[in-house]
Amino acid sequence: MATNEASHDTESLTLAHVVPFVGFMIFMIVLQVVGGLIEWKHPNAPWWRQDPAQFVYPIQTLVTAGLLAYYWKYFTFNWSLKWSLIGVIFGAVGIGFWLLPTTLYDYWGLTGKTEGLLKTLGVAERKEGFNPGIFEQPVAYWTSLILRFFRAAVIVALVEEIFWRGFLMRFVCDWEGNYWKQPFGRAHWKSFLIVTGLFMFAHAPIDWAGALIYGSLTYLLCVWSKSLGACVIMHAVANLLMGIYAMAYGKYGLW
Repeated sequence: MATNEASHDTESLTLAHVVPFVGFMIFMIVLQVVGGLIEWKHPNAPWWRQDPAQFVYPIQTLVTAGLLAYYWKYFTFNWSLKWSLIGVIFGAVGIGFWLLPTTLYDYWGLTGKTEGLLKTLGVAERKEGFNPGIFEQPVAYWTSLILRFFRAAVIVALVEEIFWRGFLMRFVCDWEGNYWKQPFGRAHWKSFLIVTGLFMFAHAPIDWAGALIYGSLTYLLCVWSKSLGACVIMHAVANLLMGIYAMAYGKYGLW
């Protein structure tokens, strides 16, 4: 166990690694409920009704950032230049597989909705989603876009890796004992199947194929590097590249 983790009790460590993730996910549920009640896809609708995520995401980002800051002393990242650089490479490769299906959709000249195997693999247009272009004023547009990138590349990268790799990989190996005695990045078939599977199912079905490959690569990096920081860097780079791709090609459904 890392020194930083050894200096804290198990309950505090568990809360620190779980609460930010739970808080983040609660806002996703809120978005589903609020979206169903107020969303109105109409040109004359106010921005907050056209896309409720435009106000839910910023609140979610700030609240989750506050939770991460509050629990920061409990996290052990083991940052290193070597593994950070390798994390950059893994992030680029992993998101490449994630983006491949929608790239093939365009390359093959497909139109409309796909069915069967193509749909299962995520081969789709991916045009409908978070689009800051609903704002006409430059200040509002850039505020929306910057906060969206901050959420994806910083908040999501931290909160998910702290939970999936920092907590759950340990927990599934010894949930009846002191799972914090499990070394970070321990390779075990249970942690691979359960954590990678849950990571995949936490995303929309259209992303399952990409999430399976990406999650597997993150698991490999985790057990290879023994560095939570490397996993965070991988996730941050992947989400940053995904956001750039989404904005460049109008694939707003990716994020």
